Amino acid sequence: MDPLARHSDYGHEEFDESHVHEDPLETLRQWVIDADAAGIYEPNAFVLGTIDPTVTPTARTVLLKQLDSGLVFVTNYLSRKGRAIDANSRVSAVFGWYSIHRQVLIEGNATRVTPAESDEYFASRPRGSQVAAWASDQSTPVESRNRLDAHYGDLLARFGDDSPVERPPHWGGYRIVPDRIEFWKGRSNRMHDRIAFERDGDGWRVTRLQP
Repeated sequence: MDPLARHSDYGHEEFDESHVHEDPLETLRQWVIDADAAGIYEPNAFVLGTIDPTVTPTARTVLLKQLDSGLVFVTNYLSRKGRAIDANSRVSAVFGWYSIHRQVLIEGNATRVTPAESDEYFASRPRGSQVAAWASDQSTPVESRNRLDAHYGDLLARFGDDSPVERPPHWGGYRIVPDRIEFWKGRSNRMHDRIAFERDGDGWRVTRLQP
């Protein structure tokens, strides 16, 4: 079968205004929980879109690590996405849970979390991942995989088995504070449900969109 010609029926499960919380971040939280219960691999994964200093849009997958007043993810601040965010805080995020016919589309501003927040999360990471944060100059060229692995091995030996690994100053979290969140639920005949939240002062304006 030609995968480009494939057509799937998304079913008749309803999604309407009565199904959303007045705070859309709480609905997002529930949808992540639902995706996990459905057995979706890494249900906290989302595609982060940024605009770099040359006004080039780029996208990559990151993991949601905390959900509070915004969406927190972690990275190397000197990576391509880190440099893009520091130059232009406007970002987008897309959660795609395709097997349960759901998506969430987000637009907002990303800023660095406090050093204390980054320290706390870094301390919770596996030791190997902590060392990797020192070993990788993320997004920059490397001569070979062997060279990268050798550098990682040198750092493992340098840190030893017992000494704490401090957070690199170039590594930490960003918090995306949304000003728009759209919930998309697939329906039969491409008559999908779309409910959008947009910031309106201290609250949110809710709009149903045509599919």
